[in-house]
Amino acid sequence: MSTDRSTLTPKEREKASVFHSWMAQSTLNPLMVKSAQGVYVTDEDDNTYLDFSSQLVNTNIGHQHPSVVKAIQEQAGVLCTIAPQHGYQSRYRAAELILDHSFDGAAKVFFTNAGTEAVEHAVRMARLHTGRQKVLATYRSYHGGTSTSINLTGDPRRWPNDNGTSGVVHFFGPFLYRSVYGATTEQEERERALASLENTIQFEGPTAFAAIILETVPGTAGIMVPPKGFLKGVREICDRYGIVYIADEVMCGFGRTGEWFAYQNHDVKPDLVTFAKGVNSGYLPLGGVVLNEAISATFYDRVYPGGLTYSGHPLACAAAVACIEAMQDEKIIENAKRIGDEVLRPGLEELAKKHKSIGDVRGLGVFFALELVTDRATKEPLAPYGASSPAMNEVLAACRKEGLLIFNNFHRLHVVPPCTITDDETRDGLARLDRALAVADQYYVGS
Repeated sequence: MSTDRSTLTPKEREKASVFHSWMAQSTLNPLMVKSAQGVYVTDEDDNTYLDFSSQLVNTNIGHQHPSVVKAIQEQAGVLCTIAPQHGYQSRYRAAELILDHSFDGAAKVFFTNAGTEAVEHAVRMARLHTGRQKVLATYRSYHGGTSTSINLTGDPRRWPNDNGTSGVVHFFGPFLYRSVYGATTEQEERERALASLENTIQFEGPTAFAAIILETVPGTAGIMVPPKGFLKGVREICDRYGIVYIADEVMCGFGRTGEWFAYQNHDVKPDLVTFAKGVNSGYLPLGGVVLNEAISATFYDRVYPGGLTYSGHPLACAAAVACIEAMQDEKIIENAKRIGDEVLRPGLEELAKKHKSIGDVRGLGVFFALELVTDRATKEPLAPYGASSPAMNEVLAACRKEGLLIFNNFHRLHVVPPCTITDDETRDGLARLDRALAVADQYYVGS
């Protein structure tokens, strides 16, 4: 049925016709974006915002990077799409570049359209490789929104989708600030988390597990950098029981932590690696799985029962090639590490001295989280687990008023700007955040 939309505003048209993810539709109030450039986003009213969110933590090289835009345009002029059973240059070149920066023994890349599909296929590969079914994941995690990946997810978005038959077993990973193990040091947290993991395996049946999947640095769940030695301990447990170790690098990969992949900060070698987001800065949908030699060999003579119409799409892969080459040539990953060490961490720690509502600062590279609390002693969060609060909504409104786009989950603010951000842009963002945090301080009740 034809509808006259000429009298509606762009926002009204958006709300009337588009079904948005992860929210009740009656609460929609989208920022209507006209354009973006570098670390800035401009709305339909020509207001400019500093992007401290990298959108969904994926525009790692910023908006509209000219070499990536050019690569997409040039690829479109030659080959827009082709079925995935064929070979083509942009796809094998993207795979080569990803393998060049991966772990020793990385053999092949399977391309998907996004991170959630990468997780689905990594788990399928592990199950077929081992002949086992169960998979371990942590409670504080997010692995995607499709069937297997949402059941692997630990946060409350899993609850409406979990019928208890997925073969997923959850355990508590290390998180000293809110330790469930009663730990007082990083060493205690590491040792107790590893002991809990091994106990879980023993009680669930050691020969039942195909894989463990861990976000190397959990992203949406809170940017909890694992204590030194934890991931090596996981690797040893996996080797002991023949369990495939899947590193979920969808959010923390491609420069976000100051390394190509976050597991490289921990000198550990996974068996499978899932990626997406930063591989081409989200310019086009692309994800994938890096396979080690053993799992790749499983399917040398055996058909792998999985695929996608758009696996390794030419335009998406051309964007990945250009993005990775820009990261190499412009030392973008080195910049992310330096910004984190020299500007972002010191700046956030200074904010924590000034604002009592900041209970914890943690992260590395351009991947930081602030825990907002009403009392540092009790660690009472500014919003409850799994929800928001009027106080948190006011803080976010204050950020928007300051022209600052920031990533939020429950009671946390995630400071995750593009890896290309400059010192001055970072300090500008911290100044805007400083002013917005005055709102959070109004709800502080501790001493």
